[in-house]
Amino acid sequence: MRERIKVLFLSPEAVPFAKTGGLADVAGSLPQALNRLDLDIRLVLPLYTMVRHSKIKMHLLFNDVKVPLGGTLLSVRVWEAQTPGEVPVYFIEREDMFDRPHLYGTALGDYHDNLERFTVYSHGALRIAEELSFTPDVIHCNDWQSGLVPALLAGPYSTSPFVGKARTIFTIHNLGYQGIFPAEKLYLTGLTRETCFHPEGLEFWGKISLLKAGIVYADSITTVSSTYAKEIQTDNYGMGMEGILHHRRSSLTGILNGADYHVWNPADDSNLAVPYSLKKIAGKRRCKEALIKEMHLDRSLTTQPLLAMISRLDTQKGLDLLIKILDDILSLNAGLVILGTGEASIQEALKTTAINNPGRVALTVGFDEPLAHRIIAGADMLLIPSRYEPCGLTQMYALKYGTIPVVRATGGLDDTITPFNPQTGKGNGFKFTAYTPKALLRTLQKAIELFHTTGAWRKLRTNGMKEDFSWDRSAHSYLELYNTTMGKT
Repeated sequence: MRERIKVLFLSPEAVPFAKTGGLADVAGSLPQALNRLDLDIRLVLPLYTMVRHSKIKMHLLFNDVKVPLGGTLLSVRVWEAQTPGEVPVYFIEREDMFDRPHLYGTALGDYHDNLERFTVYSHGALRIAEELSFTPDVIHCNDWQSGLVPALLAGPYSTSPFVGKARTIFTIHNLGYQGIFPAEKLYLTGLTRETCFHPEGLEFWGKISLLKAGIVYADSITTVSSTYAKEIQTDNYGMGMEGILHHRRSSLTGILNGADYHVWNPADDSNLAVPYSLKKIAGKRRCKEALIKEMHLDRSLTTQPLLAMISRLDTQKGLDLLIKILDDILSLNAGLVILGTGEASIQEALKTTAINNPGRVALTVGFDEPLAHRIIAGADMLLIPSRYEPCGLTQMYALKYGTIPVVRATGGLDDTITPFNPQTGKGNGFKFTAYTPKALLRTLQKAIELFHTTGAWRKLRTNGMKEDFSWDRSAHSYLELYNTTMGKT
């Protein structure tokens, strides 16, 4: 009988427990997809305030687990729950570190003790495995918050009878977040300057980088699309890590994220005014009418293109391009719905446009998951003009909902969107390359022109709704990587 592969999956956030961005969607869906492939997978998270105040059923597993921080031993409690897909989840409780309003910081900046917080998390995850006598074959770490773990396994935990022989995988979800801290805090991690603080270790321009620790010490490195895996080895996208990533290129793999069609499926989406599918597409028009009414937009937009953007409102997401061509877009008799929060200057520019164009532009500052579903269902096009985008998930959701993505050719956007060719009827969206307002506007003009060509637009929409970017497909790629990293293939 084949022995199940055992995986300890470490992520600082995961739906439905805690979320700030796309990492939570990945960490909520991938372990469940791997569980369906009969892996013995366990997820570890901090016990944040939002988890504590939720209605999640948990039970106390360990009341007093000792975790090192510098020269002291701290006591943490460990709670156990399950994901909707029956994956065990362990929450590390330490009120002075994790019982806070936000996960990583406030609008004023990151929490000053994030190194201490995620050092306790990293040690705590390994200590949980030891307390459970769980011997993982693979420890899968995600982003800088767990980047310390591969270094710990190469150092103080190398002789652990439970985790010492585990192979490590480190996934980079966004290279822009690097976990950089003062060098004088290194002693808190349990690592030594002699073994780790050098250019071939976690030293980064005289400071500590926990992201670099993951890159250097993990057995295998992944990122969330094949194009992004190539981009981050270049000066334009590497953000100072391009050298070490190029050095480790033989261990670097791009595996495209997936969409959770249990959550994002217009046929049974309870957030929508009317469910719909490719066979019952009339419901999409009803959803557009409902969105126009909800957003107080002009009813004439029922027959005109309605564009949408659901995003952090910052320059990485291409908002600087959009702002420069807002008047041009509106001159094309299009409407615009935006949902997101971010940079104050961008928010103010969008607010001004919305005030000056009532009935044509609707802005909701903040994030509202049910509203995001209604916007994607009701819009005709979804704009994602990102400066860089490791993977992106909203374009996958949009395709399923028959909403056409208009994207910049970068990262996972480039891997998932193929420009529509009216002559061949192939393609699933619109794409531009140059990061300029002119390139975005020109592409939107093409998209809006096709919108008024009923037959071609119907074919494009059908192509998108037939796409399969499910997590089950991505999970098979991770399983193959796990086996390769374990030396089984």
